[in-house]
Amino acid sequence: METKIRTALISVFDKTGIVEFAHALTQWDVTIISTGGTARLLRDNGIAAKDVSDITGFPEMLDGRVKTLHPRIHGGILAIRHNQTHQQEVNKHQLTLIDMVVVNLYPFQQTAIKPAVTPEEIIENIDIGGPTMIRAAAKNFRDVAVVVDPTDYEMLIKQMQSMRGGLSLETRFMLARKAFAHTASYDAAIADFFENRFSTDDQQLHIASEPIMPRRCTVTLRKRQDLRYGENPHQQAALYEFAGDAPGVAQAEQLQGKELSFNNLLDLDAAWNLVSEFDEPACVIIKHTNPCGAATAHSLLQAYQQANATDPVSAFGGILAFNRTVDGETARELSKVFVEAVIAPDFDEAARQLLAAKKNVRIMRMHNHAARAGYDCKKITGGLLLQSRDADPLRQEDWKVATKRQPTHEELSALQFAWKVCKHVKSNAIVFARPGQLVGVGAGQMSRIDSVKIAAMKARLPLAGTVVASDAFFPFRDGVDEIAQHGATAVIQPGGSVRDQEVIAAADEHGLAMVLTGMRHFRH
Repeated sequence: METKIRTALISVFDKTGIVEFAHALTQWDVTIISTGGTARLLRDNGIAAKDVSDITGFPEMLDGRVKTLHPRIHGGILAIRHNQTHQQEVNKHQLTLIDMVVVNLYPFQQTAIKPAVTPEEIIENIDIGGPTMIRAAAKNFRDVAVVVDPTDYEMLIKQMQSMRGGLSLETRFMLARKAFAHTASYDAAIADFFENRFSTDDQQLHIASEPIMPRRCTVTLRKRQDLRYGENPHQQAALYEFAGDAPGVAQAEQLQGKELSFNNLLDLDAAWNLVSEFDEPACVIIKHTNPCGAATAHSLLQAYQQANATDPVSAFGGILAFNRTVDGETARELSKVFVEAVIAPDFDEAARQLLAAKKNVRIMRMHNHAARAGYDCKKITGGLLLQSRDADPLRQEDWKVATKRQPTHEELSALQFAWKVCKHVKSNAIVFARPGQLVGVGAGQMSRIDSVKIAAMKARLPLAGTVVASDAFFPFRDGVDEIAQHGATAVIQPGGSVRDQEVIAAADEHGLAMVLTGMRHFRH
């Protein structure tokens, strides 16, 4: 069932492409009704537009809070065209039927993530009239087209050209689905902010610097892309992104390569989170969300070579992450081995040309790599677990040397590196390291002593003179005895065991330096 578009109401905050779209509407003699800044923009570009106030008989008021909230607007949107009673009321009240509503909303989500946002800014960016018009038009999709996404303008123009100014029921229904999802996402972002960030004190509103655990959580996700498959080829999968959340790996741009899988994205996220810990040029190699190589150096090439040297066998088919633009020299070296994917802030032209020869390798560019706040979440049967991100900065001033021997300057540098890497290894986690280079990894074991043994067994580089990081305390001294046996000279761990004194005594016996951080880094 085709609907001719005779009157369109246009009121948009995001004015991308709206002049061109409105101009196309006028080719089919569509009458345009508009508000405020949108009306001025259209007139400045030679497009005739009636003011909403001409329809309602009321001026815009209350600093623009009230513009379109009027029966003459909503009656014109909601009237059912084939309903005789509705049409009698339309005639009685001399309503203008509105066949298209082109509306997008105040930028609440973008405002909410601004660093210095004020309560007043937040409140004034809650759109009222816009969502009301969108929902009204979407409800009456059999007769009215609702447009909330500027990327749909071109498609709509083409269809109207082919249908002489009309739109199909299929298109109107698609637009309504998108509109309801749009307002649901918008309301969810507002509810989430009010639940998590607003607080009151002496009748004053405050914005919390860190989110709190909400009493209720409204999660809005939008599908970004289908994936090659899930954890296994027989499982379907898709990538969804949080509406309004700060950009992350979900928004990374794929420059080349095969279709992404569920596991690719898990590994890319793990790789990016770890490489982002470092200020120096760094490379991380991930397998099954655990690092099998990590290094920092003066150049990206050197960082890659040192990371690959950690465990070149496990690095085969791994996921690589860099925290600098990948250059041709680095790309040439990594092209010598099989990798699944590479993620970096960017790739220079020489690197792009070299990697293009590896057409199946997934090349991912991260446009925004700022630190992110918010929550981590994990699904369990019947519910969702939320926690704040494990994003506390490394504070060396909080560390305490518990042994008789103080760490040397070189050991301290290695301990800092090892502690950053250990945070990103599945518990129970043990890593051996040198300054700027991972040497051995023991991940995901049920006992800490086994993690130590596996880390030593997996090491391809000499262990003598290394340091060790443990993501949680040593429950017994056996782990420290095992560490000393392999030639490590210093240990960093949170402390907090009832047997801390036995563990520290063991370190003293072996001449190890031991640093207690007071902070655990379990990763399940």
